[in-house]
Amino acid sequence: MHFEFSDDQKALGEAARRYLEAKCSPDAVRAQMERSVPYDRTLWQGLAEMGYAGIAVPEEYGGLGLGYLELCVVSEELGRVLAPVPFSSVLLASELLLEAGTPAQKSAWLPRLVRGEAIGTLAVAERHGALSPQSIRLSAAGCRLNGVKIAVPDGLAADFAIVAARTGDAANAIALFFVDLRGDGVARTAAATIDPSRGHANLTLKNTPAEPLGPPGAGWRLIETILDRAAVLTAFEQTGGADRALESARDYALARYAFGRPIGAFQAIKHMLADMYVAATLARSNAYYGAWALATGAPELPQAAAAARLSATSAFQLCAKNNIQTHGGMGFTWAFDCHLFYRRSALLALNLGAAPYWENRLITQMRARQPAAMGVAA
Repeated sequence: MHFEFSDDQKALGEAARRYLEAKCSPDAVRAQMERSVPYDRTLWQGLAEMGYAGIAVPEEYGGLGLGYLELCVVSEELGRVLAPVPFSSVLLASELLLEAGTPAQKSAWLPRLVRGEAIGTLAVAERHGALSPQSIRLSAAGCRLNGVKIAVPDGLAADFAIVAARTGDAANAIALFFVDLRGDGVARTAAATIDPSRGHANLTLKNTPAEPLGPPGAGWRLIETILDRAAVLTAFEQTGGADRALESARDYALARYAFGRPIGAFQAIKHMLADMYVAATLARSNAYYGAWALATGAPELPQAAAAARLSATSAFQLCAKNNIQTHGGMGFTWAFDCHLFYRRSALLALNLGAAPYWENRLITQMRARQPAAMGVAA
């Protein structure tokens, strides 16, 4: 099995890197943290004009009509610069509309998402640390919703949200609804997070009008499908961030001298950098496996997505933490950029559900596939 991007895909990534490094410096990320707007509108509009918001969207809706591999390449570059943009609009909203939207919903919203004229998101969580059908209590009475969603990614910027709601007492009685966040019955407040450069919101819905999205009762199946895809793409974003944090630590270790030698010559720093390299390389391996499963529609996708998610989350957090340690007593101060990577690593670790959800999903998928694997071996 050959895990390598094509020359065209590499060229796409190089073009994205040049643009992002020119337009999204660490100073730009810092400036975004100080602004009252929830994302960098100029950067996002520029990315949309270059087609990055519609890479995997069919041409009939204004997208580039490419594939998930191209989206993986761009996700990695966004992760390297910690881009303060509402990428949930691409990973979650666009994917759900393509998967389950009606022709009218797709025609009305996908072209606007691709052009950067509208932003969408997915609202599932209702309490911290819980991601399951049983945790969803927001109720749907016909096409009216009542309840609260917390920590909705890019929820402050979004024009609409696809909301998971309970339609009955059964554990799996979950459906998805399209909600105009600028309409009646919607209140949203900023959710405090460790990374202010990516705005989150708490949503309160009171008798809010909504449109059904997807078949009745298929809500949780659709959520799992979209989260698996987003986990792979986010793994590339995390891998990009981990690599950049490692590079930052390496460069500082070579440039900073102590006792007449670069600190990188000391064994403690060598071991720290080696651990970072191993974690980042393992994460990339898992991300590539997930990309293969995503691009080919392989049945291994749920397992590969969970492995990529866990590995990339661990690697980004380790590299971000050790980058601070390598910079020593200066590393945790505002004057250095280390904290930007630490903040983003912590945020992305929770954005699609915390580690317990993905650990359980990985174990469940491995158990489900074990009899089939044993049959092949026999």
